[in-house]
Amino acid sequence: MSNYLPVIGITMGDAAGVGPEIVVKSLTHESVYQQCRPLIIGDAARLERANEILGGSATVRRIEKASDARYERGSIECIDLALIPADLPFGKLSALAGDAAYRYIARAVELAKAGEIDAICTAPLNKEALHAGGHKYPGHTEMLAHLTGIDEVSMMLVAPKLRVIHVTTHIGIIDAIRKIEPGLVQRTIERGHATLVKAGIANPRIAVCGINPHAGENGLFGYGEEEEKIVPAVQRLRERGWDIEGPLPADTLFFRAGRGDFDLVVAMYHDQGHGPVKVLGLEAGVNVTVGLDVIRTSVDHGTAFDIAGKGIADERSLLEALRQGAELATRRA
Repeated sequence: MSNYLPVIGITMGDAAGVGPEIVVKSLTHESVYQQCRPLIIGDAARLERANEILGGSATVRRIEKASDARYERGSIECIDLALIPADLPFGKLSALAGDAAYRYIARAVELAKAGEIDAICTAPLNKEALHAGGHKYPGHTEMLAHLTGIDEVSMMLVAPKLRVIHVTTHIGIIDAIRKIEPGLVQRTIERGHATLVKAGIANPRIAVCGINPHAGENGLFGYGEEEEKIVPAVQRLRERGWDIEGPLPADTLFFRAGRGDFDLVVAMYHDQGHGPVKVLGLEAGVNVTVGLDVIRTSVDHGTAFDIAGKGIADERSLLEALRQGAELATRRA
């Protein structure tokens, strides 16, 4: 990383979940300030409450715009939207908190478009609360695509020994199989390839999952989905000289990727890709939205209502998301 320290806009997530806690915890780490300049978009009063729960080692400073921030360790700079009432309970689904989580993201996108922040890093939101608040998105990925005016993006999960990009994400398995087609598979691989090249991997080794058990095993399983939906895309990209294998059986593919045979795995649907990453531990994975005009990373865990407000939430995934966001932003700069 160069000496440039990018400004990372950190959205607070659902105020009833662990977002406020992991944000406050993360900003007590000196390493964060060595990597970036963190700016919170959220509710200052909620961060102050989280700080109290955690023992009050930091102070929260309300600011109106990014240029007002000082970025001093121990002082949490917050663009305060003041949407959360003091009596909002932790651990309970709230339409108000769902609406606020959306508004934090929308403000972060505005800041990114204006060039006031270099990347967005998101604390978790709750999809049910988001919908109850009037925002009908399956999750962050689709919301960010809409807010930035991008027609199609991809979700990439990054863990210490594994990178996985998804052809489909937040739809049912039957709908996912219907949606998968050679053009979508090719565009997904292209987005993943471009991201890895920007990250310094000149010729990424890419493995593509099949849909059926044993990748169909030459027509033994399924109805020829691999040949129809995946093979044409792989063949076209191989003709460019790209290093791609597949479609391959997912069960052995992830083992091979974990030992270092591949730089990127292309999963066909949500659980095919998420399962192997989450086996490594919820604190290990980072979600990167690929294809946006702005860099966006996120924790790869939910709002954890069962432990919210207790001061025990693990901040390691957010620390890793901040690190990767800072690296990507610095490379772009």
